[in-house]
Amino acid sequence: MTLSGKHVLYVSYNGMLDPLGQSQVIPYLKGLSKLGVEFTLLSFERPHAFEPAGIEASTNLREELSGYGIEWHVLRYHQKPSLPATAYDVTKGIRYARRLMRKKQIQMVHARAHIPAVIALALKRRFGAKMIFDVRGLMAEEYIDAGHWKPGGVPARITKSSEARVLRATDGLVTLTDALWAEMRNWPPLQSRQVTHLTIPCCVDLEKFRFDENERATHRAELGIGDRFVLVYSGSVGGWYMTDEMAAFFATLSQQRPGAFFLWLTHGPSAIVRSAMAKHGISEDAFEVRKVSSSQVPGFLSCADAGIAFYRPGVSRLGTSPVKVSEYLACGLPVVMNTGIGDSDRIIEENSLGVLVGSFDQSGYEKARTTLDQMIANSASTNARISAAAEKLFDLNTVGVSRYARLYEALLND
Repeated sequence: MTLSGKHVLYVSYNGMLDPLGQSQVIPYLKGLSKLGVEFTLLSFERPHAFEPAGIEASTNLREELSGYGIEWHVLRYHQKPSLPATAYDVTKGIRYARRLMRKKQIQMVHARAHIPAVIALALKRRFGAKMIFDVRGLMAEEYIDAGHWKPGGVPARITKSSEARVLRATDGLVTLTDALWAEMRNWPPLQSRQVTHLTIPCCVDLEKFRFDENERATHRAELGIGDRFVLVYSGSVGGWYMTDEMAAFFATLSQQRPGAFFLWLTHGPSAIVRSAMAKHGISEDAFEVRKVSSSQVPGFLSCADAGIAFYRPGVSRLGTSPVKVSEYLACGLPVVMNTGIGDSDRIIEENSLGVLVGSFDQSGYEKARTTLDQMIANSASTNARISAAAEKLFDLNTVGVSRYARLYEALLND
């Protein structure tokens, strides 16, 4: 690919530093840098990044990125009051990015999500640079589905208006799912123009996320669970993530598997998990809540037999590609998931990667449990097949970086 010497400004409103480890952005930038792309990275970081521990982590990450030729610039993220804080960040981001555009020979701006896209739009209009809108989800619909915004309210209207302006101008468009693109391609801002689009799901580094027999034995011994069946959940709890319903499913599963164990890997409040488990009559010795670093997650996934992820349904879920599910599958775990989440229904059914829960009730849970039992009856064969499918569908390099490279080449060499 002819990407050498191409200079891209990458703008992200999601910090590069978070409690669970490096941002998902970093592996993609490293991969594209190896193909010759020169990156200037501009990110908005939360307060912890400016505290002593955060400053040390930033210094280490900056040195690491420098080794790939990536120059990292940081602005402070402001959260409250919501609209004025965001407007302030956008204004400051545009001013700062303009200086970067003048200083460097930047040919394209890659905007990760809606707020960076507003910044990118201003830069495109001022400097004529190409632009990619990397849609990480439907922002207005997500806030409405979560109950934070009212349909037709001021924040929702402003967001949709800004989204329409971006869509009318962007040169490239990335969605996480085909389901979202099938919806968006019919929206008025995209009707009368050509835009280069690719679907790029949340991918994982298969060098890190893979089944490891030694890790399985080590963590099972550490947890004191022997050869018990283990269901694992990795990620945030509460809010979009249906903690109570996942506990209810486990209660149903435990009726047929009395020794089953539920491992929760989360930095969220353990009280949320414990309350949900107690509500469904699950004893303390049948589960554990662990805070682990991102580097430890693959090892703990290896000690499990299946992974679970329930998301609160809504229109905004069309654009969801759960990275936790990609990680489960990379480690060979069949996944238990509710229907209606992005492309997951099609991917799981076409490749027999797990079970889909159609209703959050005893009937839905029983049906899913029965199918799961059939899948894990021959666990070694199932795990190998699932890992192979994950390599085809979610590999960081052959799927993620490769598709971004195709998009970059199409736009930068146009």
